[in-house]
Amino acid sequence: MTRPVHLNPATEVAERVLLPGDPQRALAVAQALLDSPRMLNARRGLWGYTGTAPDGRPVTVQSTGMGGPSAAIVVEELIELGARTFIRIGTCGSLVTGLRLGELLAVEAAIGADGASQALGADGRVEADPLLTEALDARTGTVVSTDLFYDPRPDVHEQWVQAGAEAIEMEAAAVLSVARRRGARAACVLAVTDELADGRVRMDQERIEEVGVELGRAGLAALARTR
Repeated sequence: MTRPVHLNPATEVAERVLLPGDPQRALAVAQALLDSPRMLNARRGLWGYTGTAPDGRPVTVQSTGMGGPSAAIVVEELIELGARTFIRIGTCGSLVTGLRLGELLAVEAAIGADGASQALGADGRVEADPLLTEALDARTGTVVSTDLFYDPRPDVHEQWVQAGAEAIEMEAAAVLSVARRRGARAACVLAVTDELADGRVRMDQERIEEVGVELGRAGLAALARTR
C-alpha cells in the first residue's frame, strides 16, 4: 500500500495509537489529554488527531467507526503509516451481573463472533497483548465481538456467557486479529455503558462522554508504562 485508501493523513501518525470507535470521543480525548493535538484525518468522518501525551511522547487518537470491518480497515492503514502499538478505548455491554455501569474492563481475549475477525483467521478466542493488558491496571476479562448491536436472537447472550464472555462489543476481535497478523501489539480497555443481564440499562449520555475521557486517560497511562 503506497497511500492509504480510506485515511487521508494531514500530519504524522505516531507509533502509539488509541482507538476509540466514536469520532466525538477521539476529539474529546485529544482535546482533554494531548498537548497541541493536530488533526490527522477527517475523511469518511473518521476523525483522528496526533499530539503529545503526558509522558512527552507522541500519540495518535484515531476513531475506527462502528464494527469490525471499519476497525480492521483503520488498523491496517495505520500500520502502513507506521503505527505499532494500539489500545482500543471503547464501550461495552455487560452480560453478567457482577460487571456494573462505569466499570473499566481490560480485555484478556475476545471471542470472535463477528465476520471480520473470522475472515482474518480468528478461530474462537483472540488474545490481547499481555503486557499492555497488565499495564491497563483494570479488571480483566473476556468479551465477545459481534456484528449486531440490535441482535434478534433470543438465546445468543446466554450462549456467549457459557463460552466465557462477560461483556459484548463490536470491534475488539477485529483489532486484535489485524494486529496479530501484522506483528503489531494491541490491547483493549472498555467501559461498561450498558447492563444487559436483566434487560438493558444504559448510562446517560453525559456520563458516557465523561467515561470516554477516562478511557483515554487509562490508555495513555498504559502506554507510558510500556514504553
